[in-house]
Amino acid sequence: MDSAADRFYDAIVVGSGISGGWAAKELTEKGLKVLMIERGRPMEHPDYPTATKDPWNFEYRGRLSNEERERCPIQVRHYSINGENSHFYVSDKENPYEEKLRYDWIRADVVGGRSLLWARQSYRLSDLDFEANLREGIGVDWPIRYRDLSPWYDYVESFIGVSGRREGIAHLPDGQFQPPMEMNCAESDFESRLKSRFPERKITIGRTANLTAPVKGRGVCQFRNQCHRGCPYGAYFSTNASTLPAAFATGRLTLLPNTLVNRVLYDEKKQRAMGVEVIDRDTGKVAEFFSSIIFLNASTMATTFLLLNSTSNRFPSGLGNGSDQVGRNLMDHHKGVNVSASVDGFLDRYYVGRRPTGIYIPRYRNLGPKPEMDYLRGFGFQGGAYREGYSGSNQADLIGADLKNSAALPGPWRISFNGFGECLPYQENRVTLNTDVKDKWGRNTLTMEVAFRDNEIKMQEDMEASLAEMLEACGYTGIKTSRVMSFPGNANHEMGSARMGKDPKTSVLNGFNQMHEVKNIFITDGSSMTSSACVNPSLTYMALTARACHYAVEEMKKKNI
Repeated sequence: MDSAADRFYDAIVVGSGISGGWAAKELTEKGLKVLMIERGRPMEHPDYPTATKDPWNFEYRGRLSNEERERCPIQVRHYSINGENSHFYVSDKENPYEEKLRYDWIRADVVGGRSLLWARQSYRLSDLDFEANLREGIGVDWPIRYRDLSPWYDYVESFIGVSGRREGIAHLPDGQFQPPMEMNCAESDFESRLKSRFPERKITIGRTANLTAPVKGRGVCQFRNQCHRGCPYGAYFSTNASTLPAAFATGRLTLLPNTLVNRVLYDEKKQRAMGVEVIDRDTGKVAEFFSSIIFLNASTMATTFLLLNSTSNRFPSGLGNGSDQVGRNLMDHHKGVNVSASVDGFLDRYYVGRRPTGIYIPRYRNLGPKPEMDYLRGFGFQGGAYREGYSGSNQADLIGADLKNSAALPGPWRISFNGFGECLPYQENRVTLNTDVKDKWGRNTLTMEVAFRDNEIKMQEDMEASLAEMLEACGYTGIKTSRVMSFPGNANHEMGSARMGKDPKTSVLNGFNQMHEVKNIFITDGSSMTSSACVNPSLTYMALTARACHYAVEEMKKKNI
């Protein structure tokens, strides 16, 4: 049996997803001996099992089998899971939770976590976002502003590689971009039309963490658009292809996969975290590991579970939960608005390759000091133009050579957009610990009670109406609209359940993602967010993590933690 000394590290990182990978990289590069604990099974770059398979080599041609659907009844609520990548996703049968209100908890179950599955859209928050709560009297004020995070955005973007175009939009700050991917002919035409009819509304190519220029150890994007299978070229940012190799290169990282963290161990006398209790997924064996500092990066809901499940005399309702804010204020982006239109012309034009990003219309509502709409905050649109499928083969009146020639012609152009809107932080949106329902390993679980409310419903109505108006004003015809609001969790951007703030009475973390009440714990995944903005949040998680790691190591040197 190994000794306690053999199980002691300078730092423990829980979770290997986007923020956990960054924590491991930063802490090891700063000289710390780090243990990374991951619930999922190993997944080594570049050995992704389906990355280069041809479509006809998938059973059911990439569709999910009935057996997979039975294993993953929650995961199949999300568009991203299919027969090509279902091996990345968690078994819902083994990992249950209670839904007082429907909540779509989409989870990976491999090393790298959802960094292998994310949509790679990479946008910075601005002071329009950081100041919104204070300006409107909603929730609590962020303890940081854009100037605090800007250099860390620079740092992260330079390492992960973000392709994009500089636009000079104040509320969508420019970054350290690689060369942008190109718009196709119909999208460029739409940009010109939009500029002439709505000059205050902008459009840009999607800012995506897909390489268009070399980065050490990684290849450039091949325009396969098979990112959801894992990229053997390392052309999109993932823990597996990027931060994990960097951490291993230091010789100071130990990775422990197939291991569930059950709770954080707290020393009542010293009033600090000592380590974590873990369960081996294969054997059920329980063990403890110890460290000077702990970074919780298990993803928002899993990190919340760990805090709520880590009770003590000082914290009977969960570790660091003296404010009663752990598990509250949950947010996710709401989606479900789609508007499309026919595009005349360009029948002699097509596009090359399968570009792994679309075009983006940044927020254009409520940009001033006071909202001009009957709701707060705003939304953005992601989409693009494309030629419809090769439909000539469906023409029953054609045979022989005429049928073959018709089948070889692509259909007309169409342009389509999906909306993503901001959700406000509501105290009533919360998760609680469920001691009645247990998972496969006998652990407690969570109960979800999260909903979108009137503000988000009003925003959805405007998203649909204003986008349809925009496309019509740009001269498009055949406009089709659809609005079926997603359920919380389905945008895969859950956040806010252990929020940052200035006051320990109303928040869980300070401005450096450090727990107010347990100084040697840092949380830098989505649970730390104070508001959600309307842009994809992963880039912000990475910047917050790099900043928190720098601060944590400096505080350790000063012997403050």
